[in-house]
Amino acid sequence: MNHSVGMIIETLVAILLVATIGYCMLLNMRLKRLKADEQSLKATIAELITATEIAERAIGGLKVTVRDCNENLGGRLTAAADITTALDKRLVAGEELLRRLSRIVAAGQVVKDIERSSSAASLAEAATAFADRKRTAVAA
Repeated sequence: MNHSVGMIIETLVAILLVATIGYCMLLNMRLKRLKADEQSLKATIAELITATEIAERAIGGLKVTVRDCNENLGGRLTAAADITTALDKRLVAGEELLRRLSRIVAAGQVVKDIERSSSAASLAEAATAFADRKRTAVAA
């Protein structure tokens, strides 16, 4: 019986050793997968770091470009405002010149009408109208 009890214990120990070896093999496979996942995770992290550095450089370049555009556009806007002011002044001067020319043309029409009409009364009337227009021109 000693011999059979020893044999049972030896068999039980052998079965437990086989189960332990099987479990160790299973753990080994899982560890290999974990290591492989760790390597791919490290590669992904390295790619993310590289992409982040590239993006930071691109953002820096964009900031410089925006600053240059802002300075350039500011100068152009100032120049455009100056040109607009000058054009406004010239437009006002042109309108005044047009009014003067219109008055001169109207006075010339009166003179032509006077020349056509030989009566003294119409001549006096035209001279009065001309003098009135002249006074309004001087007052304006």
